[in-house]
Parts: sequence; structure tokens; C-alpha cells
Amino acid sequence: MKSFTRREFHRRTAAGLLAAAPLAGRAAAAPVSGRQAVREDRIGRRMEELSRIGGDPAGGYSRTAGSDADLAARERFSGWLRGAGFRVETDFAGNLRGRREGREASLPPLLLGSHLDSVPNGGNYDGVVGCVGGLEAVETLDESGAEFRHPLEFFVFFNEENGKTGSRALAGEVTAEELDLPLHGGLALGAALRRVGGSPERLAEVKREPGSAAGFLELHIEQGPVLDTGGYQVGAVEGIVGIRRFRVAISGFANHAGTTAMAIRRDALVTAGRFIAAVDEEARALPGRQVATVGRIEAHPGAANVIPGEVELSLEIRDLRMETIESLYRKLQEVGRELAARNETEIRFEPYYLSRAAPCDPDFIELVVESARAADCSVIRLPSGAGHDAQSIAVFAPIGMIFVPSRGGISHSPREFTRLASIADGARVFAESLRRLDTRV
Repeated sequence: MKSFTRREFHRRTAAGLLAAAPLAGRAAAAPVSGRQAVREDRIGRRMEELSRIGGDPAGGYSRTAGSDADLAARERFSGWLRGAGFRVETDFAGNLRGRREGREASLPPLLLGSHLDSVPNGGNYDGVVGCVGGLEAVETLDESGAEFRHPLEFFVFFNEENGKTGSRALAGEVTAEELDLPLHGGLALGAALRRVGGSPERLAEVKREPGSAAGFLELHIEQGPVLDTGGYQVGAVEGIVGIRRFRVAISGFANHAGTTAMAIRRDALVTAGRFIAAVDEEARALPGRQVATVGRIEAHPGAANVIPGEVELSLEIRDLRMETIESLYRKLQEVGRELAARNETEIRFEPYYLSRAAPCDPDFIELVVESARAADCSVIRLPSGAGHDAQSIAVFAPIGMIFVPSRGGISHSPREFTRLASIADGARVFAESLRRLDTRV
């Protein structure tokens, strides 16, 4: 599959701009569900502007949380929010938050938004589509003459890619221990948070209580192949997988590789290898869509002529049901201890990250489906295998998510690509969903 560089992105965006029909002013705006309601030219221009921030020589993007590129992207988006009538600030959790009042001051706000940070050498669509498309939906409704009953709060969440810190803080789930953990760009979480204007000491003050928001909508690329291969324009997300991560430490005995007979070795790396194979086998053996991954391993002392005495590795388990995650974890603990005992080693498990599974609200799912049909977009219901900020918001408010296709299902890669027309489809469905939600809750 072809790799899409920034130059190619600009070329494709320009082609989309030529194909997009410009709109007249507010008085002549088309209905929200009309094909030309959203401004593809505005979407394309903003996507292109953000693509100039944090570009890598290899063609990807590195806007890791707290980096100069992250700060620049946030600043650029702040201007667009202000232009749409939002009062903008950075909260203690590092979230860029814009607020607009509605007609009925007593109503709780509707929340929307996504993120602008990226993984190292990632793409310019993951998160960005949600921010640009979500704001386009609001502006489309404004230009159609719609007035919101509810206040709107638009979030550009801090550090989605390395722990969903900003959204998890709203749910009260960020721990003090996390603040010293290094992020993708090398900064510790606490330092990155301060750099964007947050306050690690006051994280608890941003926690939201149930009932404090009427609901949350997020637009995102799918990060999987279902929409692209099936030819669907949008997806109505049924739920977001839960994620649990663990540090696994295996202890044996470091000894000379040439003088220690095989029969008396206590090789921590042998136990680790067998455990990694077991993770794959046990996850495959269960019915369902659960996944388990060992993504990092480090052996000590790390010399070619020394039997490894200590091994540290990561374990991540994901599923739509937390019960499945816990069941698989218990099974892997049992298998790990059996393997360690067989090799006269020890194994220890330390949980360090939790992101709860979040079913989308059934009414929100139906609302997205209705809105897609009203916007003449083909739609399918599907789960999300990736984590999103929406699942943190689900702790205190009902959520809905709209997916648009990601070519080949590729994400977190310079080859990540979503067509401008697909982003416009998502923005149209988002606008119609937001309009209907504002009248119903």
C-alpha cells in the first residue's frame, strides 16, 4: 500500500477543495442533512494547516503530549474555537476547553471534541479528524441558523495517546503515581502537563460528577478495516474496549552462560518466552474478540555470555467486557506461575493502568444511525477495538461515537489516510446527531 507523505496529503486536499462546492452565507445555508451543508473547503484547509505542525522527515507526524508541536497545534485550534464563539481556557488537567452558552442556562452542557496529540511518527488523522470535523459540525449548525438549547463544551483532550490523561482526569481516574511516568516524547507526565498550562497538584478539581453533562459525542477515524473494506461511509459505535496493563517481572539467577549446565539453569528469559507464547495461546482459546499483547520486554543483565537473571515485560488485555479481561488475567497469572515454578523462577504481576470498557448509550447509538440515514450516509454498527477519550467520559455521562473509514484500517502510521469526502460525511452526520441530541436530552 502506498505511503502518503505530507506532499501527497496536500495534493489530495487540494483536489478535494476543487471538488467541493462553496456555500453561500448564513441566509442561504442548506439543511444540515444536505450533501453540501458542511464546508469541505474549510475542513480541508484546517487539516492541511495542522499537517504543517510536527511533521517528520519520513512523512509522519510527531505531536507528542507537551511537545512544541503539540503546543503549536493547540494554539492554532484555540483560534478556530474562538472564531466559533467559544470562550477558551486550559483546565488543570491540560485539556483545551471551549465553552458557549445555550438558550436555556439551567441545562447541563453537551460535550464534544477529541485530541490533537499523536504517537511518534504517526498520522495526521487520528484525533485531528474528530477535532476538525466536530468544530465543522458546530459551525454548520450555526450557519444554518440553528440555536442550541444546551451550553456546548468543546474539548481538545490532553495526552490521549499515552494514557488519556485529560479525559481520565474528568472521570477522577488519574493517579499521582502516573505523573512520574515518561511519555512518548521523553517528558514525564507531570512536566508535560505543566508545559501545556495544567496543574498536577489540582487534578482532582476537574473531576465531573454524574449528571454534570447531558452527553458526549466524538468523531474519529475507525483505526480498523471494517468501514473501508465494507464500503460504509460511517460507523455507529456500540462500545469501546476496556484496557488493563500490567508490569510482569520474572526473577531467576544470572550465571555464566558457558559453565552453567542446562539442567541447573534458572533462566528468567526462558520463562518469559514461554509466558509470551502462553499469552497468545490463551487469548486465542477463549471465544470472543478479546486481545492480549506483550509489547515490551527487557532482559538483565543483557550480555551475550550471561544467563538472564531478571526480565521485565508488559502485558495488555483488551475487551468490551471487563469481566472477560479479569478472567483472562487470572488465567494468565495461573499459567505464569506454573511456568515459573517449572523453571525454578518467580513471576510477579503489577497492574498499573486501567481504562474501563464503555458501552455507548443505546439511545445515542440509534440517534447516530438515524442521523446517518438522514444525511444519506450508509452506516453500520460496530465496536471499537481502540481506546478513546469517550470511554472516560462514560463514567459520568452517556456517550456516542461516529467512525469514518481509515484506508486499509491503518492508523498510528505515516500511511494513515482518510479521504476529505469521508471527513465531510462524518461532520454531516455529527452535525445532524448534535442537532437531534440538543432537542432530545
